[in-house]
Amino acid sequence: MKPHLKAYLEPGRLEAGCDEAGRGPLAGPVYAAAVILPPDFHHPLLNDSKQMTEKARETLRPVIEAEAIAWAVEAVSAEEIDQLNILWASVTGMQRAVLRLDPKPEFLLIDGNKFRPFGPYGFNDYRTVVHGDATYASIAAASVLAKTCRDDCMRELARQFPEYGWEHNMGYPTADHIAAIREYGYTPWHRKSFHVKELEPSLF
Repeated sequence: MKPHLKAYLEPGRLEAGCDEAGRGPLAGPVYAAAVILPPDFHHPLLNDSKQMTEKARETLRPVIEAEAIAWAVEAVSAEEIDQLNILWASVTGMQRAVLRLDPKPEFLLIDGNKFRPFGPYGFNDYRTVVHGDATYASIAAASVLAKTCRDDCMRELARQFPEYGWEHNMGYPTADHIAAIREYGYTPWHRKSFHVKELEPSLF
């Protein structure tokens, strides 16, 4: 079957794909990943991580980690999210992941439509791509690493705070999560800057 994801934007240079996972939850860090793939990398399971099953993501994760030229994953805490806002916390996570890559990429492919130059060398060679995780293999690979690492984190946090059901809702504003906040309050892992309509006091 012909690969549906593009291997690169421009042949012959080291391009890193960047993506994040966890922008929408009420609790937990946002995770970001950067991946440089070999130009001939192909796996039939690789796709936007949101379109993949959990089993497929877990199957693909060690393949990406083993076969990538370089990869890195970074977490940005709930406290930092509250300080920066979720958009720039996500961008900060991607920047930190890029700075850990060895070899250093020559170009970045960024999922979404927001980014900015950064780093000690003023990295400004990048392109933002809306739905990039369904367009470029390197961004899709980054989405898989970010998503699986974040899910692992939320399962671990769920053992510390079992009342909130994070092992299955992953911190998203599900009915059971909102009910638990009403009953038990917020934890240090909740994003205080996130406001949920269901938790706002009623005027009546």
